Amino acid sequence: MMNRRTFLHRAAIGGTGLWLAHQSMTEAHARKLSKIGVQLYTLRNDLQKDFEGTIAKVAAVGYHQVEFAGYYNRTPQQVKDVLMKNKLEAPSSHVAIKELRENLSQAVETAQAVGHKLVVCPFLMPQERKTIDDYKAHAATLNKAGEAFKKVGIEFGYHNHDFEFTELEGKLPMDLLLAETDAKLVKLELDLYWITAAKHDPLAFIAKNPGRIVAFHVKDMDKNKTFFTEVGRGRIDFKPIFAKSKQAGVKYFIVEQDQCPGNPVDSIKISFDYLKTLEF
Repeated sequence: MMNRRTFLHRAAIGGTGLWLAHQSMTEAHARKLSKIGVQLYTLRNDLQKDFEGTIAKVAAVGYHQVEFAGYYNRTPQQVKDVLMKNKLEAPSSHVAIKELRENLSQAVETAQAVGHKLVVCPFLMPQERKTIDDYKAHAATLNKAGEAFKKVGIEFGYHNHDFEFTELEGKLPMDLLLAETDAKLVKLELDLYWITAAKHDPLAFIAKNPGRIVAFHVKDMDKNKTFFTEVGRGRIDFKPIFAKSKQAGVKYFIVEQDQCPGNPVDSIKISFDYLKTLEF
């Protein structure tokens, strides 16, 4: 027969065990970003003046990865050299749809030479997106580009703004692009600022398109809902979005701030310091 002392001892052990198990499960589910990238468009003016020095400043902040939007008159080898010197990876790059239409083979060759794993179509000019038929033509271009990059082992994607979520001729252009492109060839780089600005829920979009999103553009919106701000200083709650990153298919988390209030290096440091400690 178990006496009172034995019962209390076992209960204490059991309670401790349950608490430890709970703590272990909690810790196992809490994740942090292992690698944080930055879209170099954020530092475009600095890069124009001092390419090598600006890349060094990005590395000094602590970033692990950079995403290019042009190479500032450097050859692929020069780009690779400055990345190696600063121990940075460049998994991705933006290539304009005009280049994809007119110089696709060159775009593929350059991406291979630099060592990108992902190439993204970043934007459609207003004159390129006046009708739904325009978007259908773009979808065909994206499929063709995706196929060409896939042949050399590079993923391809499309980066959204807010206009893809604005109804056109009774349809959402984003819905059309998703339907008209092959999910195996064309992924998405989901810009969290612009989908929020369009008053669409990133979580609902992820749930609707699991496995289709290869990267997040991590960009925050100020609390007045009118402008860009450093990540963590605005109104976007990144924790629940990041928690769904595996479901989404996300491999890359890339900070971007289209406009900065002062020195963009200061802004990207604020964003990096917030993200490196964020648990989700």
